[in-house]
Amino acid sequence: MSEMARRKKGKGILYRGIILILIIIIAIYAARKYYHYSLQAVSEENPIDIEIDVAVGSSTSKIASILKSNGLIKNELVFKIAVKRSGLEGSLKAGKYTLSTSMDVNEIIDELTKGGRNENVLRFTIQEGYELEMIADKLAAEGIVDKDRFLQLASDKANFEDKFSFLQELEDGQSLEGFLYPSTYEIYIGANEEEIIHKMLSEFIRIYERDVKPHTDKVDLNLNQIVTLASIIEREGKLDEERELISAVFHNRLEANMPLQSCATVQYVLGERKEVLSEKDTQIESEYNTYIHLGLPPAPIASPGKNSLIAAVKPADVDYLFFRTKEDGTGAHTFSRTYEEHLKADPKK
Repeated sequence: MSEMARRKKGKGILYRGIILILIIIIAIYAARKYYHYSLQAVSEENPIDIEIDVAVGSSTSKIASILKSNGLIKNELVFKIAVKRSGLEGSLKAGKYTLSTSMDVNEIIDELTKGGRNENVLRFTIQEGYELEMIADKLAAEGIVDKDRFLQLASDKANFEDKFSFLQELEDGQSLEGFLYPSTYEIYIGANEEEIIHKMLSEFIRIYERDVKPHTDKVDLNLNQIVTLASIIEREGKLDEERELISAVFHNRLEANMPLQSCATVQYVLGERKEVLSEKDTQIESEYNTYIHLGLPPAPIASPGKNSLIAAVKPADVDYLFFRTKEDGTGAHTFSRTYEEHLKADPKK
């Protein structure tokens, strides 16, 4: 082999070696960057509280799988490496935990070493269709909150929008009416009003992101309008199988530029749930009165449940414009396409 050939071969080996080293350096850099990325919280904005149950005898791999399937960590392997590097392998304890998507891997590991604390919890239930005032009354009656403090915090979304960015979509000064999700909750004894509201907002965004948001492209409504319509559906409907029909009536009226004429919105203005509204009631001046103002009210009138939220973005494919109760004790309604049909459907006739 000539001297020139040897030099070329040597340069080729050198270049390949340099390229290989560069590839290794880049791979190490990418791996380190991904590792640190995977240690970060899944979602610092709009945090969601998620309950998990770690069974006795669960391995680190099993716990990692539980966390990943519940959307609490980004990568199972990174979690296992972090546990090993922290020297806490074998120290993660069984129990029920309430963890947040705003917690990073090290915070989750720290919480799991403490063990579940469910012996120090109490439970409360907020029913679908409750208004803020009703929620505050119930929690105060059960000795869980100070009513005035709870209402003061819930009166302005600005008190929580630093942690829940979805609240920034609402109007300045808007309350949390409609956004405290109705469900059964477990809280630690001594939890304050801020923590309780945080938990309810967290549950709202969890349900909304999972079950409602995927269908929002089908309707020309923003977040506030969706929840507002859902709150009216919640208050008007008694049967889950009718919620999409009720939603269709309101969607059809909005498209036809007809007033919604929802009794529930007038009841919200009156501050009482009268069974029968008078003509005077339906003419009361308020931007929430859908008998005298077109379109949706400016904000929700109650806390809607999942079925009403879904119905708001998935109305039935029908051309009904009216509905009225059958007054047979079932909570069912008769739906009509025309005003004449609506009058004939009056059970008193």
